[in-house]
Amino acid sequence: MEVEKHIDYIIDWLRDQVKISKTKGLLVGISGGIDSAVVANLIYKAMPDRSLGAILPINNQREDIEDGLLVANTCGIKHFILDLNKEHQSLHNKVMDKLQEINLLDHERERVMDANLRARLRMSTLYALGNNLNYLVVGTDNASELYTGYFTKYGDGGVDLLPLANLKKYQVYEWARVLNIPKNIIDKRPSAGLWQGQTDESELGITYKSIDSYLEGMAINEYDKGIIERLHRTTEHKRNMPIMPDWK
Repeated sequence: MEVEKHIDYIIDWLRDQVKISKTKGLLVGISGGIDSAVVANLIYKAMPDRSLGAILPINNQREDIEDGLLVANTCGIKHFILDLNKEHQSLHNKVMDKLQEINLLDHERERVMDANLRARLRMSTLYALGNNLNYLVVGTDNASELYTGYFTKYGDGGVDLLPLANLKKYQVYEWARVLNIPKNIIDKRPSAGLWQGQTDESELGITYKSIDSYLEGMAINEYDKGIIERLHRTTEHKRNMPIMPDWK
């Protein structure tokens, strides 16, 4: 099957990146969602003795933690839970209190700040682990998320490798089935787990099916096309290195 060939290619590619970088292994944050489930399986197949899955809950639903454990136990990757709730709450409150003190607090932006802070705390934790182990941090973003900018800059976007970067969302599901990801993980509605009932598609304002179709050059309705192009345009900075002056 073509999917199996592509999976084998990425497994070899992951091994090659470890050799090229002169590191020792690979690690991923496991959320209990479809993308991190696929990546956990890929890195375990690439380096079964030198791969690690970290479940990093911050105000997560219990079912997300249980799904993360299911993913890790099913694929066999070494894993652990590292709760970051206290660290998140402490930093969140310090920032809010300081902004309140200097009369600059914008309550309407608090949810965005909170969501990005969670992603960046997880990124810092993964790199602390990676630095200590000399492992590469492997990201979970797919082509549909990267194109629309549905990731946190220097959060889940802060990684060393992106093995799913060329896969549309529907292809991630194809890989998941070949990799024997548990059915309830495949059947879950994609979500960042930020609050009860939150889903990727409700936040994006568009379905992954429409995004995938657009990326494959298929005709979609003008409303959806407008959303995708706006998201791509306004998140361009996330896909580039920081802007530097053209000094002369």
